[in-house]
Order: sequence, then structure tokens, then C-alpha cells
Amino acid sequence: MEHAQESRLKTLLLLLALGALAGGLAVRLGGWERAAAVVWSMGTIPVLLALLLEILRSLRRGEIGLDIVAALSMSSALLVGEALAACVVAVMYSGGTFLESFAEGRARRDMRDLLARVPRSATRHRAGALEDIPLDAITPGDRLLIRQGDVVPVDGTIASDTAFLDASALTGEALPVRLARDEAAMSGSTNAGEAFDLIATRPARDSTYAGIVRLVEEAQRSKAPMARLADQWSLGFLAVTVALAVAAWWFTGDPVRAVAVLVVATPCPLILAVPVALVAGLSRAAHFGVLIKGAGPLEAMARTRTLILDKTGTLTEGRPRIVSVLSHDGTTADDILRLAAALDQATKHPVAQAIVAAARERGLTLSVPSSVVETPGEGLSGQVEGRTVLVGGHGFVAARVGQGAARTELPAGSVLVAVGLDRRLAGHLVMADPLRAGTRDMLDGLRREGVERILLATGDRREVAESVTQGLGLDGIRAGLTPDQKVLLVLSERKRGPVMMVGDGVNDAPALAAADVGVAMGARGAAASAEAADVVLLVDRVDRLVPGIGIARGARRIAMESVVAGIGLSVIGMVAAALGHLSPVQGALIQEVIDVAVILNALRALRLSPKGKGAQA
Repeated sequence: MEHAQESRLKTLLLLLALGALAGGLAVRLGGWERAAAVVWSMGTIPVLLALLLEILRSLRRGEIGLDIVAALSMSSALLVGEALAACVVAVMYSGGTFLESFAEGRARRDMRDLLARVPRSATRHRAGALEDIPLDAITPGDRLLIRQGDVVPVDGTIASDTAFLDASALTGEALPVRLARDEAAMSGSTNAGEAFDLIATRPARDSTYAGIVRLVEEAQRSKAPMARLADQWSLGFLAVTVALAVAAWWFTGDPVRAVAVLVVATPCPLILAVPVALVAGLSRAAHFGVLIKGAGPLEAMARTRTLILDKTGTLTEGRPRIVSVLSHDGTTADDILRLAAALDQATKHPVAQAIVAAARERGLTLSVPSSVVETPGEGLSGQVEGRTVLVGGHGFVAARVGQGAARTELPAGSVLVAVGLDRRLAGHLVMADPLRAGTRDMLDGLRREGVERILLATGDRREVAESVTQGLGLDGIRAGLTPDQKVLLVLSERKRGPVMMVGDGVNDAPALAAADVGVAMGARGAAASAEAADVVLLVDRVDRLVPGIGIARGARRIAMESVVAGIGLSVIGMVAAALGHLSPVQGALIQEVIDVAVILNALRALRLSPKGKGAQA
């Protein structure tokens, strides 16, 4: 509401200044010089008063900016009788603030769209009927109806046969995803298919979308170190401006030249270019599923020289997958997997759930098991399709079938799951946490974006880390690390330059907080890693780092170009004014052209198109 009122005030001041400028010119054409000066002054004074109030508010916050130059140019022009120049500056200043508001609104569009999509209520099944309830009333276990076009209000699992969800606003993934019964659905996704039921697994406040909204709001309140640096530069520019204006007056005795210098030095490059370019970069990165918490982290991301990656869930998928199926008695691989998966439906153990998922991916039909007995930490036994099935560790199954088998030599980090059928050892499932597809291309892309040093930091054994990362060309592997040791690694690497740390677990949170830029894999509600991180990859793909860093570097480069070009042109204009080559009115018009050009250049950050893997939105 406050922002809307401020926008209306900026619009009103601009219209008032423009009306006074046009009205004064009309009166002057009629031959009434003094009346024209009064009209121009009446259009200037409200803008000047609003500007003085803004300057006072800034001074209370301990900030000094180039608004002071605009106030000096308007007031000095009125004092020396250059009412037309004062009115042109008023139009220029009010137009600049209006254009800034418009540009930032355009740049924040993608993030604003995220906030605008927050659902306000949900439809819940209750006692055979449907009821509309506020989001805060949803509790885990509630069965919700998600109609076509609805935004999923909370994290949950699909309770219908299928669902088609569009998560493009969150992740940048263009195509809807088909989810089957019992699969997890992320809040904030849009139902792109028929209505389906959802079982809530989290309250709304702890769900993924609520976490994303908190991150976006934090990002919008941020201020980049580069923007603060621009404020510091503005002090130097202010001093140069005043000195040049005083010198022009002192040596020529003409106060109009001093006014001309002040008018030309009413720039918006430093005021506008940096925040517009950086906010545009934030918006563009969000389009690719990279949520950067603010302009500060974006700028730090652009300067990253060292990247430290966690292994499990970052370089690897973070969940075991079946690498191969070994048969020892002639049973087909599909039958071994199908019977093992059917029995494993009875437990929530992560390895068992991975086996069930693998069987379903292959299209195998799973029967309902019976007489299931689970030995915690060892395995399961039960009946499937009239057969006795055992699934578990090699020792657990071998002891119960009274039979051994030669243990297969496995790569480091692999897990062997034995399967027994009717009191014989039927085979083994070889499982491992595989490297994410395209990891090598992703690392090559990061090096092309200027990352000079890439390290692996993991709590796993060294032989496992070396086996998984073989051939990736990492600059170092640090294995067997505790969370505290990961923090020490980050702090030691910071001596070489800005460090980015990427992780996905609670144990990574301290290291993410210690790094110049902490990156969390996935925004899973209020997870500690997402809260501690500066950047959150909304889609579970580490290759999104490549477009993220590319956009950050591009936005920072565009901001610097705008500042250097804008200030350089302003200084040239000031010198020309001091030498008497520009009148106050001419100087004001030239500065307006410079301001518009600088802002349009800063908006180029909205069209940044990173190359390489992960850049496809």
C-alpha cells in the first residue's frame, strides 16, 4: 500500500511539472514573460519540497546521495531567475524517479508474479463434503481437492491416480510433470490437468512455496554492496560538482554558469543504474529457477572464484539407485526386482523405497505382500504370489536360506542387497548413489564463467568420493569432514578470493552461512540449508549454477557500464557548462537524455541469455 501511494505521488509530481512546463511555454509565447516565470516556479516548488523531504529522510538514515545536487540546481536556478531551467530540472528529476519506479517494477516482475500466485484458501474433504478453509487451517493429513488451474497450497502427496503439475513459475521447467499416486507434489505448482486429491504433509507456513515467498520478500528488501559503493561514489561526485560550480562562478563572475554546472550534474546514473541492473538480474535469475536472496548475494555471486561442492544430494542424486541385477539361480532380473520390490512395499526404508521406485519405472506390476516380518536394520521376509521372499543384507538372507555365494567385488560406495526366493539365494541388487547427469558439462561451464577453483567437500569416505568424482577434473577432494571442518575449509579458501558453497542438508548449513555465497539445493520448506543460504536452486538441478553465475556476472557488468558511461558523460557536460558552452536549459535537456539512456541500458539485464547446460528455462 505504501509503495502504491509513493508511486501515485511520483506520477502526480511529474504531471504537475510537465503541466507547468507546457503552460509556462504557452504563456511566454503570448508575450507574458513574468507570468511564465511564475508558472514555471509553481511547477518546480512542489517537486523541490518533495525532494527536500526525501533528503531529510536519507540524512536520518545516515545516507547522503546525489539528490542534494538536484535540490541545489533547482533552488539556485530559481534564485538567479532561471525559472525555465528550474522547471526543466524538476521535470527531469520527477521523470527520473518515475522511470526508476517503472524500471524496477518491470525488473521485479518475475519475483512479483511468484508473490501474486500465493493461494489464499484451499478446498478440504470433510465428512463426505467439501469446505473452503484458510491456508493456516490446513494440517498434515488433510485431504485437499486441487481443481484445474489451482495453485497447490501446501506440500503433499498425490492421492489420485495421476496429476499433471506445472512448476514453471518456480523452477523454469517448461513442461508439466506427470505425477503418480503417492508421489510428492511441491506447493506453488499449478494443476495443469484434471482435478486431483492431495494429502497435506506440511502446514502451509512450513511448505516449499511459503519458504520461497519469504526468500523473495527478503530479496526485495536487500541492498547490494555495489549500491552502497555507488552511494560513496556520489559523495565524491557531489564534491567535484560543487567545486566546479563555485570555480565557474568565481572566475567568470557569472552565477548562471554555476547553475548550468549544477543542472548538468543532476544525474541519475549512480542513483538508478545500479539498483535497476541488479534487480533485473535477480528477476532474470528467478526465471531460470535460481532464487537469489538479494542484490548483495547477486553481486558476490558475480565475483566468485572458488566453488566448494557437497557430494551427496549435490554432485550425486542423493538417493540410491539400482545399478545392476545379478542372478545366481537362473531367475530373470525382472522377476528378482519385481518380487523384491513387492515385498519392500511394506517398509519405508530408503533403500527399499528406491527398489520399489525402480520396479515401477520399469513398468513392473507389484503384488501385495503378506505375512511380512521386518528385522530392523537387516531385512524383510514375507509371502509374495505364494512364494517365500527374503530381501536384505547378504548375511541376513544367506543365514536364512542356508546358502552362501561369492561376494561380488563392488565399486566404493555401492550397496549390495540380497534377494532370497523359496529358501535359495536368487540374486543380488547392486545399488549406488550415482553422479548427476551432465555434471562434467556443468563444471566445464562454471570454469568458462570464471570459476577458477572447484573442490569437493564431503563427510563420506575418501575412496567413495574419489570413485564418484573420477574424471571430473576437480582441483581437490576433502573427505571425511564434519560440519565444523567444512566451515574451516570455507574460511581457509576465502583467503584466495570469494567462495561459493553448494549443499543440500542440515549439516551443510554452517558452511553455507560461512561462505561469501551459500547455495542450497531445492527450497524444501524451512530447511536449515535453505534458510542459511544466499541462493536457492528451486529445481533439484545443480547445473542451474551455470546460468545463475552467468546472469550475475552480466548484471554486474551492465551496472558498471551504466555508471561509467553516465558519470563520464555528465562530467563532460559539466566542463562544457563551466566553459559557457551550455545554458542551464540546454544542460538539463542533455542530462535527461543521459539518464534515459542509462536506465534503458540497465534494463538490458532482463534479456541476459546464459549459454550451456542448465540454461534452458
